[in-house]
Amino acid sequence: MTRDLVGYGGKWPDVTWPNGARLAVSVVVNVEEGAEQQVIDGDATSERMGEVISVVPEGRPDPGQAQIFAYGTRAGAWRMADALRRHDIRATLFACGRAAERSAPVLRMLADDGHEVACHGWLWRPHADYDTPEAEGVDLDRAADAIATTVGRRPVGFFCRGAESPWTRALLSERGYLYTSNGFDDDLPYRDGPLLVVPYALDSNDMKFFHPNGFVRARDMTDYVSDALDVLEAEAARGQARMLNIGFHLRIVGRPGRFGAFDGVLADLAARRERIWIATREDIARAWIAAT
Repeated sequence: MTRDLVGYGGKWPDVTWPNGARLAVSVVVNVEEGAEQQVIDGDATSERMGEVISVVPEGRPDPGQAQIFAYGTRAGAWRMADALRRHDIRATLFACGRAAERSAPVLRMLADDGHEVACHGWLWRPHADYDTPEAEGVDLDRAADAIATTVGRRPVGFFCRGAESPWTRALLSERGYLYTSNGFDDDLPYRDGPLLVVPYALDSNDMKFFHPNGFVRARDMTDYVSDALDVLEAEAARGQARMLNIGFHLRIVGRPGRFGAFDGVLADLAARRERIWIATREDIARAWIAAT
């Protein structure tokens, strides 16, 4: 892999988004619950990252950690779906295949509201740890099949936890994917062969509630995202095309104490609706391809 540290080199494509705005915003809701590794589900190990770092010995069942994840689909998803409806915002759902299979009513409810369902791998795991393209391909197909069975449409976008393998993008291209989002290095989409990279962001992401140097109160995230929007709107007003990614998780901002971050960000986006384009990642990818 050759790193590109220059990108557009300060000469960004002159792109106007479909509604005439220069700034596009992608809201992502990750659906991972039931796809995290758990010994009680037959996996070799259990996920350690949650409300606390698990202290259960490696290889032992960890029902408490499993229940922390289950909160997302049992309670958080419904609270968040209501907020998306109230603010009339369509999101992209990064859904793991095993989550789609095991929590089908939840994913179907969200998809029926008009949200895009993209592939987040079979399990919530890095694809960089696959040993062969064949093994990765089997799980990609398994995940896409589970999503198609649940919501009636195969995904055209992909994003995995951590990093892709050396073969991920070739496997995605072979399967007709439109875009991947495992890119953290730009404010705009860019080409990688036949695939479009629609970058993702980890700073404007509620996972920072789970990190000691991250968000603590709900307003920490709303203020942070508002600051990002202000900067990008100012650049857009100077004629520069821009995109912002905002990531959420059912089990994180679905909790009452953090829900204000989700509801507050959506309210802020709705208030700026006439100046920005709020769109799914598929719509952003297709608009970018058409414009460039």
